[in-house]
Amino acid sequence: MKIITAIIVAIDLALIAFYAPIEATQGVAQKIFYWHVSSAMVMMAFLVLGGVFSLIYILKRSQKFDALAVSFIEVGFLFCTAVLLTGPLWAKPVWGTWWTWEPRLTSTFFVWLIFFGYFMLRANLENKEHARLYSAVIALFGCLDIPIIILAVKVWRGVHPQVLGSRANLPDQMWIVLLVSIVTIFLVASQLVLARFRREKNG
Repeated sequence: MKIITAIIVAIDLALIAFYAPIEATQGVAQKIFYWHVSSAMVMMAFLVLGGVFSLIYILKRSQKFDALAVSFIEVGFLFCTAVLLTGPLWAKPVWGTWWTWEPRLTSTFFVWLIFFGYFMLRANLENKEHARLYSAVIALFGCLDIPIIILAVKVWRGVHPQVLGSRANLPDQMWIVLLVSIVTIFLVASQLVLARFRREKNG
């Protein structure tokens, strides 16, 4: 499976580099968008899944569900970090600044801080049962920020583009590459979750 994943990643990178057209106003920097958007989708989906498993853990107190929760949250946090790093790389040539405190960026940074606290709590509480329980509560709180990230552009009308707001926003070639990138990033993320879950369960 790792070889298949590596091949798909290579194909996706080739499509981004050679098949996807260069956007007329943003130039080559716009190509960051394919992995930036895909990473954001993984981030939100996996953090929510981590929150769901955290809730199940609170109700059942089964370490299996805590292991699932921390696995999804850890990978979701990784891709949240990727979003916050690739975003400024795209923003600088387009907006003229690395960062602006607009609603979607601010809410994404806020969720990053919440889940950073999640890991700090798990690492520093000596009572592991308390660490699992309290971090599960933090995960549920963090998930409340996900709808804010999704709705931020429409509700508060920040400068962040509504990338998927309309099919007409992108030409066919860009949509094809974006779809391949989404599948690729979800595949990579799923492999990471599986590896993390196995380590957590055996460790």
